[in-house]
Amino acid sequence: MQRIEQVGDVVGRWFPVIVLIAGAIAMAVPETFASWSPAVPWLLAVIMLGMGMTLRPVDFAYIARRPVAFVIGLCAQYVVMPALGWLLTVLVDLPPEIAVGVILVACAPGGTASNVMVFLARGDVALSVAMTSVSTLVAPIVTPLLVLLLAGRFLPVSPGEMFFSIVQIVLVPVILGFLLRRWAGGVVDRVTPALPLVSVVGITAVVLAVVAGAADSLLTAGLVIVGVVVVHNLAGLALGYAVARAFGLDIGARRAVAIEVGMQNSGLAATLGTVHFGPAAALPGAVFSVWHNVSGAALAGYWSRRPVVTEPQDSTTRGG
Repeated sequence: MQRIEQVGDVVGRWFPVIVLIAGAIAMAVPETFASWSPAVPWLLAVIMLGMGMTLRPVDFAYIARRPVAFVIGLCAQYVVMPALGWLLTVLVDLPPEIAVGVILVACAPGGTASNVMVFLARGDVALSVAMTSVSTLVAPIVTPLLVLLLAGRFLPVSPGEMFFSIVQIVLVPVILGFLLRRWAGGVVDRVTPALPLVSVVGITAVVLAVVAGAADSLLTAGLVIVGVVVVHNLAGLALGYAVARAFGLDIGARRAVAIEVGMQNSGLAATLGTVHFGPAAALPGAVFSVWHNVSGAALAGYWSRRPVVTEPQDSTTRGG
C-alpha cells in the first residue's frame, strides 16, 4: 500500500499534464474512446465514493464553530460562479450546448481537489472540507434549479431528471463512502492512500470519453472554450477572495473560500453535460478539469510562501 501511495502522490503532482495528454490522445483517435460515454456517470460515482470515504463527523463540526464563515463561503460558492458563468454566456457568442456546459460548470459544487490546494496554500482546511462536503450534499437541489434558471434560454432543462442523476452519481456514493468509513474504518484506512490515484484515473477516463465524443466541436470552438474557462476560473478565485475579505474573514478563511469558489466539481459538470445535453455540453467541464488544477496549484504555491498573518477583527466581522 505504501508503494501505491507513492505512485498516487507522483500521479497527483502530474495530474494536469496527464489529463492534457489524455485530451490530446482523444483528439487524435476519437473513435477509440467515443464509446466510453456510457461509463462516465459510473466513473464519477467511483470518485464520489472515494470522497465519501475521506469524510468524518468532525469535518461538519466546523459549521457549529464558525457558522458565519461557513455560510459566507457556501453562499459565495453558489452565487459567484453561477453569476460569472451566466455573464460569460451573455458576453461571448457560444453554441447552445457549449453555453449550457459553461453554466453546468458554474453551478457545480466545489471540487474534491480543492481541499488539498487549501492545505498547500496554508488556508483554513476545515472550512474548505466543510464547504466541499455541504455544497456536494445540497447539489441535487441547488444545481438543477440554477441550471434551469440560467441555461433554460439555450436548451430545454429538466431539473427533475437532473436531480435524480446527481442523487445517483454523487449523493448516494458519498453517503455510502461515509457509512463505510463509520462501519469499516480499518479497511477504509488501508485503502485511503490509493484514493488519489483512483480519482486521477477516473477523471482522466472522463476526459478521454468527453473529448473523443465532442472532438469536432473542440476543433471548431476550442480556443473560445479555453478562453471562457480560464476567465471563469480566475475571476472565481479573485471574487471568492474579495467576498471573504469584504465580510471580514481572516486570511486563512479567505484563501479557503477563494479556492473553493474557483475550483468546481468539473467531473460532475462533464457528466451532466454528457447525460442530459450532449457531448459538446461536457467540453467546458473537461477543459475546466485541466485548467483549475493548474491555476489552483499555482495559487497554492504562491500563498504557501506568504505567511498567514492574523489580523485584528471586531465582533461584527469575525467569521463565527
